[in-house]
Amino acid sequence: MHLFAENLAVEIGIYYRNLALAHGVIPKVFSLVNAQGDQYLFFIDDLPLDEQDQNAFLAYIVQDHDVICYARGTLVILDNKQRLIEYAVIDKDDPEAIVCSAELTLDLDEKPIVLSEFDKALAPKKTIFFNGLFEPISLSHDKLEDFQGLWEEMKSKILHRMMDL
Repeated sequence: MHLFAENLAVEIGIYYRNLALAHGVIPKVFSLVNAQGDQYLFFIDDLPLDEQDQNAFLAYIVQDHDVICYARGTLVILDNKQRLIEYAVIDKDDPEAIVCSAELTLDLDEKPIVLSEFDKALAPKKTIFFNGLFEPISLSHDKLEDFQGLWEEMKSKILHRMMDL
């Protein structure tokens, strides 16, 4: 597993902790790291696409940016009182993924007040439903242009930095 994948797992946990406890929001996030250490992070909810096109767009981004690992996370509602923040980090060269989960406690107004430590485990990459973003995709010329344009539009909403080792 790339060191970037390990670092990405830690950083996404910190990011979710800050978003949940300081801002009271738990968005669906997507982050990627390329071979040069560039990290990009954005909210999937900001994509004006249906789920099928979201997946195709994410695969396009992964392949266009020479990504070595990516993470995708979301809020999972188990019942009225129990919620989990979960994310997985997929490494291009590893058959296992890093899967992280933390329990979120809400107050009476349903505002996040406590987030447990993220439990980290390894799982076969093939068991993660969004593991296929490294698989080559074929896009029509129009779809390719749409995705390139969307990436340009999204740049103002994308957090970009060099990942520390």
